[in-house]
Amino acid sequence: MKRRQFVQAGTLFTLGAMTSSLAACDTGASGTEDTTAGKAEKAATKTFTLPELPYAHNALAPYIDEQTMQIHHGKHHAGYVRKLNAALEGHAMAGKNLAEIVQSVTDKDTGVRNNGGGHFNHSLFWEVMQPGGGEVPAGKLADAINSTFTSFDGFKEQFAKAAATRFGSGWAWLSVGEDGKLFVSSTPNQDNPMMKNIVEQAGAPLLGLDVWEHAYYLNYQNRRKDYIDSFFKIINWEAIAKNYTNLG
Repeated sequence: MKRRQFVQAGTLFTLGAMTSSLAACDTGASGTEDTTAGKAEKAATKTFTLPELPYAHNALAPYIDEQTMQIHHGKHHAGYVRKLNAALEGHAMAGKNLAEIVQSVTDKDTGVRNNGGGHFNHSLFWEVMQPGGGEVPAGKLADAINSTFTSFDGFKEQFAKAAATRFGSGWAWLSVGEDGKLFVSSTPNQDNPMMKNIVEQAGAPLLGLDVWEHAYYLNYQNRRKDYIDSFFKIINWEAIAKNYTNLG
């Protein structure tokens, strides 16, 4: 997959396949005529909003408890959205969509990088989980996982290691690289593989696991490994497989 095709595919994934979350993350000015001038005004006044969860706060229990979900979504994620809007005031990236912002940030864009990443990462995180999840992937995604990691268990081992060994706060990822192949990685803080100007290996993320302590500490305390093991029981592999197919 060529670099230009990869960037286009990444944008398609984040803004197309994830319409239930990311499409709800940004809204333009309301009541503006849909003319060229109106579209320009919408872009100039675009702000980001907190997406609703696709399930109830207690739906992922006992693996993720209700109080953690309430705080994580309603406080932490909401905070990233609020601070992202503030960071974009007067910024050159104001008016861009979320995927474009994440792809464009550099290490000099601290506020936009941290809060844009936080908004993007969490919007993906809510969508890759579901009550009663945890089935194994199927179809093209299963074939790609078996080809890349030898087996699903091989993938789980690599992904769990990336999550467990991420020092401090950050994320573990399963992504599609610029060559079209799957890879596992981890990033610090709120960075993600879409940040092609920052990460060592760029990619379009399919699956992300938040390993900040606020994601699990109320229920698991310092037992990050137990939290990682539980995450595999609520992964929405059907949605992830569909997104992977849409990238092809």
